[in-house]
Amino acid sequence: MPAVTKAAHKKGDFFVDYEDKKFEDVKALPGEKALVTFHTVAFEGSIGLVNLLQATRLLRKGFETSVLLYGPGVTLGVQRGFPTLGDEAFPGHLNFNNQITKFMSEGGKVYACRFALQALYGHGEPSLIEGITPISPLDVLDLVLLHRRDNAFILDSWTL
Repeated sequence: MPAVTKAAHKKGDFFVDYEDKKFEDVKALPGEKALVTFHTVAFEGSIGLVNLLQATRLLRKGFETSVLLYGPGVTLGVQRGFPTLGDEAFPGHLNFNNQITKFMSEGGKVYACRFALQALYGHGEPSLIEGITPISPLDVLDLVLLHRRDNAFILDSWTL
């Protein structure tokens, strides 16, 4: 049987060279926009949180950034907590709420489809995190088309 001759990893060790950046740090030109769409269920995978972090990064790079929550994506924008709203039942429980709130506090805009909110998930507009703008289901496509017309960067988040 082979022997392991390497020392065990310890806290503070590096596994990769995270400072070796290969590409330029792209910043938005004046007036550039970005849209991040979410058609994913909260807590069903990492895509919701990862692309909320991407939306914040786009904002910090200077893009006028909007987030669109539609279909199951509206579940990212509802208030949560246990035993009461705003109470974090376990670490990470409020990660979507906290990230969306941070994004909006830095100037990002968040829109949520009213149809998905009520018809699909049984929530009303008071269920949304404060600052999210509820929109007509007819505005979902138009919001995307407006960003396309403005040559915005569009990042679509889908899970099946």
